[in-house]
Amino acid sequence: MPASMLTVFASFVALFATSFTLAASPQVDDRAQRMIDRGIDYLKSQQKPDGGWQGDRDPPAITAIALKAIVQDDKYDSRTDFVARGYQKLLGYQLEDGGIYKDLLANYNTAIAVSALAAANDDAFRPQLEKAVAYLRGLQWTPDTRPEYAGSPDEKVRENNTGKQVVTDESDPFFGGWGYGGRSRGSGRPDLSNVSLALDALHDAGLQPTDPAFQNAIKFVTRVQNNSETNPAAWAGNDGGFIYGPADTRTGESMAGEYTDATGRRLLRSYGSMTYAGLKSFIYAGLTKDDPRVRAAAEWIARNWTLDENPGMKLNKPEMATEGLYYYYHTLARALNAYDTPTLITADGTSHDWRVELVAKLESLQKEDGSWAGDKRWMEANPVLVTSYVLSALHEVREDLREHPAEIGR
Repeated sequence: MPASMLTVFASFVALFATSFTLAASPQVDDRAQRMIDRGIDYLKSQQKPDGGWQGDRDPPAITAIALKAIVQDDKYDSRTDFVARGYQKLLGYQLEDGGIYKDLLANYNTAIAVSALAAANDDAFRPQLEKAVAYLRGLQWTPDTRPEYAGSPDEKVRENNTGKQVVTDESDPFFGGWGYGGRSRGSGRPDLSNVSLALDALHDAGLQPTDPAFQNAIKFVTRVQNNSETNPAAWAGNDGGFIYGPADTRTGESMAGEYTDATGRRLLRSYGSMTYAGLKSFIYAGLTKDDPRVRAAAEWIARNWTLDENPGMKLNKPEMATEGLYYYYHTLARALNAYDTPTLITADGTSHDWRVELVAKLESLQKEDGSWAGDKRWMEANPVLVTSYVLSALHEVREDLREHPAEIGR
């Protein structure tokens, strides 16, 4: 080929490539919206005749998380017929004390319901929302918190459990946390997953970082981070990631397991979903990127960036790598949107636009009917729950893209 033709050809290729990247970059948002549209169509097809989304044995939180995923889309609001029926079903579970749950998991259900009510942005829900927020405040572990099981109608339950788990002062690892509420595991204990959901709810309801609930929570979240400079726990390492919680025994537990170092000291593994939950909780409570706890969490995330697994879990058992994967995606998206940095630089110097990569990953996992589903553990075989997780994650992506458009060539 003559040199002149090579020059023309090269110019054409360059022009085509430039045109392609200019056209392709805005499509990230469009691709996210197409997945959202298909996912909402799936959720609509799964709505029960009574207006809810949960099955007979499912908690009301299933209906709440589906509603939140739907009303975050501009095409729907709380007055859309099928959505209105969903909110009517959800609010049918609200008790006189403000809690929104049935029998069990009082904090878990109420927190997700608060986020769903807040997402509706409907003044008609304000009284129910305020009651639910007040109820959540009362579940936070402080010296004023009633012991778990205190209100149980079962005398044996009261005898065996009431008073076993109480917080005496701010030095207690339970202080500032939330558990499942009601009849939770063991004799009752807080954990970072429930703290993350509760803080999501309070943040979504408009509480400010200076609120005592957030400031108390900082103390709990600090004590479940592998950061010995700020966490005095005997198990604390220094990778900056997070574990699940203090456990009933206050000696710590991690779903990614534990190990011993060269000196025989017991250490707990950090893992992805809880590390994003910890980062997000710090940000909602007003900590900045300069805070050493935030910085340590962000560094763990950069070192362990992946969308193929819930990082850290396979170190316990290889088959656990994808357990909690969609909860991980959901928490990751909320955390990184709140962190307000669209790109991560990994240890090899590679730049990753988390929005672009997450959209591509979720596209590859969406099923023909518009749903997503995962492993059995933590209810992730339930396509209604998992599809709702994904839609909420995609809404976080779209919100972040509006503030920080994807770079050309991504």
